[in-house]
Amino acid sequence: MKVFLVEVDDFATFSVCFVSLQLVREREIRNLSAEIESLKNPQNLNPSPRLDELREENTRLKYRLNILKRSLQEEKTHCGKSTMNINQQLQEIFGEAIRTSCPELENPPLAVTPNQQPKFGDYQCNSAMAMAQMLKAKGLKVSPREIAEKIIQNLPDNELVQKTEIAGPAWFNTWTLNLLLHPHLLINGAQPPPLAARKKVVVDFSSPNIAKEMHVGHLRSTIIGESMSRLFEFLGYDVLRLNHVGDWGTQFGMLIAHLQDKFPDYLTVSPPISDLQAFYKESKKRFDEDEDFKKRAYQCVVRLQSKEPDFIKGWNLICDVSRREFQKVYDCLDIKLIERGESYYQELMTEVVKEFDGKGLTQMDEGRKLVFVPGQSIPLTIVKSDGGYTYDTSDLAAIRQRLFEEKADIIIYVTDSGQATHFQVVFAAAQMIGWYDPQVTRVEHAGFGVVLGEDKKKFKTRSGDTVRLMDLLEEGLKRSMDKLKEKERDKALTPEELVKAQRAVAFGCIKYADLSHNRINDYIFSFDKMLDDRGNTAAYLLYAFTRIRSIARLANIDEAMLKKAAETTEVILDHEKEWKLGKCILRFPEILQKILDDLLLHTLCDYLYELATTFTEFYDSCYCVEKDRQTGEVIKVNMWRMLLCEATAIIMAKGFEILGINPVQRM
Repeated sequence: MKVFLVEVDDFATFSVCFVSLQLVREREIRNLSAEIESLKNPQNLNPSPRLDELREENTRLKYRLNILKRSLQEEKTHCGKSTMNINQQLQEIFGEAIRTSCPELENPPLAVTPNQQPKFGDYQCNSAMAMAQMLKAKGLKVSPREIAEKIIQNLPDNELVQKTEIAGPAWFNTWTLNLLLHPHLLINGAQPPPLAARKKVVVDFSSPNIAKEMHVGHLRSTIIGESMSRLFEFLGYDVLRLNHVGDWGTQFGMLIAHLQDKFPDYLTVSPPISDLQAFYKESKKRFDEDEDFKKRAYQCVVRLQSKEPDFIKGWNLICDVSRREFQKVYDCLDIKLIERGESYYQELMTEVVKEFDGKGLTQMDEGRKLVFVPGQSIPLTIVKSDGGYTYDTSDLAAIRQRLFEEKADIIIYVTDSGQATHFQVVFAAAQMIGWYDPQVTRVEHAGFGVVLGEDKKKFKTRSGDTVRLMDLLEEGLKRSMDKLKEKERDKALTPEELVKAQRAVAFGCIKYADLSHNRINDYIFSFDKMLDDRGNTAAYLLYAFTRIRSIARLANIDEAMLKKAAETTEVILDHEKEWKLGKCILRFPEILQKILDDLLLHTLCDYLYELATTFTEFYDSCYCVEKDRQTGEVIKVNMWRMLLCEATAIIMAKGFEILGINPVQRM
C-alpha cells in the first residue's frame, strides 16, 4: 500500500482504498464481539438471578455474530468480483457521517464529486456550507467549519478514507491511496456491480420502413440504440432490442397493386424487385397520377387487412426482400434486433381504442377519434375519419404491450429529436390512462440530431438523393483499406489480419464518429476526420489499444503469466504518471453510472480518449520493459507496470464492447 498525502494551505485531503456496504455490518460485528468478551469476564458474572439470563444472551449474541460474519463474507465475495464505483461508495460513507452529524436536518445535502484539480485531491465533499445555511434557516448558527469537524468525527470506520482535513470554505478533498487493482480485474475483466434486482429493459431503435432502403438517417438510431443496449446488458439488465419497422399501411396496398400489374405471376415466381427504392418510386408515381390505380391500391389495403392469402403472400414477399437488405447493414455493424413492426400491433390497436373509449377519454372531431391529454399542446389521433389507425394508435399499442406483456421496467425509444413532441404526448396519454407511474417505470425518448454533410447541410449525394447506408459502409471499407496501405500495414499483416483491421477501422470509425458527439446535437459526417489517427477518433484509440497489447508480447509475457502476477505482485505507484493512470482507470464505473442516468454515450468516448492519452503519458515516462540497447534482449520487466498496462487494456476493451467497436490485437 502506498501512502500519498498532499496538504495545501487549509485544504483537506484524504486518501482512499476500498469500502463497500459492509461498513455497518463490520461495526456491528466489533460491537457484538466486545459484548461477548465482556460477558465472558468472571467479574461481570457475579452469581445473581440474572446469570441464566446473561448466559442465554451470550448464546444469542454468538448466534447473531456468526450470521453477520457469514453475511459479510458473502457480500465481500460478491462485491470482490465487480469493478467498484468509488464515488458511490464515498457517498455512502459521507452520507452516514452527515446524517449522524446533523440529525435535525431532513435530507441533508450530499455532494461528493471528483476534484478537477489533482493537486488538491481526487474527490471533494462540499456539503458543509449548504448544511450551515439549512441550520441557519432553523435558527441554529453553526459555522461550516464546525459542521465539517463533526462530519470528520463521525466518519464510519472503513478502508477507503485514510485521512481527512478541512479546507477554507469547508470542502473535503480525497487522494487515492491504493490503486484498487484487485486481481479480479485482471483475472475476470471489468465486471459490473451487482443489481439489487434484475430489471427488464426494452430498447426501440433502428426502425426502417419496409420497401425502402436504409439510408444515413437510420444510422444514428441503429448505432446509438445498439450501444445503449450493450451498456444495459453489461450492467446486468435483461434487454429486449426491438425493431419497430414500418410494415403496414396504405403504401402496401399501393405496392401490391403495382406488383400485380408488373409481375402477375409473383405468387409462383419471385419477382426481381431487388431495387426496392425504384420499385417504390414507380408505385408512388402511379398512385399520385392514376386515379384508377389509386382506387385499386385502397382496395388492396382493405383485402390485406382482411388477411386474404394472396395479399398476405405479396406483402410477405416485399417484407422479405427488405429484411435481406436490412440484414446486410446489421451484419456490417454487428447489430442484433428482434423485428416487431406495426403489423404486430394491429389487433392490439383495437383494444387500445376500446380502452380509451371505455374510460371516456376520446372525443370525435370531423369523423376522427381524438385523445386530449391535459398539459399537452396537441391531441393524439387514434382513429382516422376513414376508420383506419395511425402512428399514434400504433405507438400506444406498443407501449401498452411492452408494459403489460413484456413487463418492462425501463423503455427507451431511440429516434430523431423531431419526434420528441409525439412521444411526449404518447407517454403522457399512457400515464393518464393509468398504464404506468413515471416514479416506478422509466419511459424515455432518447432523441438525436441529424447527420450533416461537410457543407453543414443535410447529408445528401451529389445529385441530392438521400445517401444509402450500404453505399456509405462500402465507402468506409474502401477508405479504411487505403489508410492501412498508406501506413504499409499490408506488408506487416497477414491477408486475414488485414481484412480484420480494415473492418475494425471502417465500422469502428463510423460508429465512434457518431457516438463521440453529444447525441442531442447534429454532427458533420466526414470520412477524413473519422479516419484520422490523431485526436479523439476510433482510429487513434484502436491504434493505442494494439500498442498496449503489444507491450506484453514484447516482454514475452502471456495471459497466464499476467493473471498469476495479478495475484502476487504489489502495484507500486511511485511515479506521478502511474498515479494519474491508476486514478483514471478507477473512474470507469462512475462513467457508466452517469451514462445510465442520462443516456449520453459521448461521455464514454471522452473517457476512453482520456484513458488512452493518459496511458501514453505514463508509457513515455515509465519504463515497462527495459532492453539491452545493443542486443535488444529483455533485461528487466516492471511487472507492476505491466499490470497497469493490462488493466488499461481491459477497461478499453470493455469500453469498445459497449460502443460496438471490435478491436484487433494487431493493426
